[in-house]
Amino acid sequence: MIAVRHILQNAVEHIIFSVRWLIYIVPMAAVVGSAVAFFLWSLEQVTRFRFEHPWMLYFLPLAGVAVGLLYHYYGRSAEGGNNLIMDQIHQPGGGVPRRMAPLILFGTLVTHLFGGSAGREGTAVQMGGSIASAFGRWYRLDPARVRILLVAGIAAGFGAVFGTPLAGAVFALEVLMIGRMEYEALLPAFIAAVAGDWTCHAWGVGHTHYHIDFLASSASPSAFFHLEPVLLVKVIVAAAAFGLASTAFAELSHRFSALFKRFVPYGPLRPAVGGLLVIGLFFLVGTSDYLGLGVSSPDPKAVTIVSLLQSPEIHYWSWFWKIIFTAVTLSAGFKGGEVTPLFFVGAALGNALAGVLGAPTDLFAALGFVAIFAGASNTPLACTLMGVELFGATHLIYIATACFLAYLFSGHSGIYLSQRIAVPKTGAGELPPEISLREARELRVSAPGDELNSDAS
Repeated sequence: MIAVRHILQNAVEHIIFSVRWLIYIVPMAAVVGSAVAFFLWSLEQVTRFRFEHPWMLYFLPLAGVAVGLLYHYYGRSAEGGNNLIMDQIHQPGGGVPRRMAPLILFGTLVTHLFGGSAGREGTAVQMGGSIASAFGRWYRLDPARVRILLVAGIAAGFGAVFGTPLAGAVFALEVLMIGRMEYEALLPAFIAAVAGDWTCHAWGVGHTHYHIDFLASSASPSAFFHLEPVLLVKVIVAAAAFGLASTAFAELSHRFSALFKRFVPYGPLRPAVGGLLVIGLFFLVGTSDYLGLGVSSPDPKAVTIVSLLQSPEIHYWSWFWKIIFTAVTLSAGFKGGEVTPLFFVGAALGNALAGVLGAPTDLFAALGFVAIFAGASNTPLACTLMGVELFGATHLIYIATACFLAYLFSGHSGIYLSQRIAVPKTGAGELPPEISLREARELRVSAPGDELNSDAS
């Protein structure tokens, strides 16, 4: 009798827990999903306008100054972006400012309107965190529940902007701590990601559909566990390259940021310098393929994520140029995110490696798409789920291999410096418990007085 009573009591507690979080999260996630839907619609409009008026690029430095001044006078409390949200989850303090959402939305649209190479994940996550924080204050939640609500806000933003709710839920848990996930927020994150994605679709805003032809005609259940030993070896080689490339992107971005801070002390002027450099890079390479998101283009000859997944043509250096364009744009202070450019970099590097290794170009472009993000964000499980949600379970073994190994080969580096290391990737070396990537970078400084490392943020 006592055992039955205990079971019933646990069941009631779980029901109350679930219903409570449904009440807390669904309205918040619906607002986040609506904000993301508006953002994606607006992004499509400004991108189309830029394609129709390519001369907009020449006003990128001036637009950068405008965004820089806006943040300088009104957005200093929101300048930390994704790292600020992570810091508030790890150690709740002043909260995430409400103004972060409109500021990052405006800043990102301006960046894309004038041709800056940036993404959209950062915008969605920051809007999600800002909106979640506002709901937490409205609900008058205690710090522990606000922390869970912020995690749910990240999940809602990420799931809605990419149309990958499972990956969004796991990403929100996995991105906070390398090597450890706190499952207390699992159900809230899942509810938020699904609700946010559903709301975005309810507004009629869709997402790019990616398709690869490799094994597309195979319909047998065994296709879900397709494995060719020779092809798997090639995937392993490519995964190592994806991991190293993700490290290169992260470290280059941090060092460029330090350079801008050293040589342009006045913050609002940094985007002007960065805009001039982007224009110079545009003339150097002679193509606009590396501006903006890079997902698609009205020019059928352009190199885009879609073309890299569909065309057998090999582009050996597109990944390199996209890294440079994006690192300059974001390090100078333009707003957006790193993820969609990383998708481009990964797809382009996968395309190039397929040419070298004699592998299927569409498959390797898809593997690079998710694996280089896994290495740069240290979220291999979320990126594996994203690969399945975007490309199908047929390629699960290859996707998991690429993501897991890229995560390992990227070392203790990443694009989010407030991310903490709960469990080191390898046993080599001693790291203090729950050290942040920012602090880990400082420990890795090989030459005393290396200000480029110590000043990076």
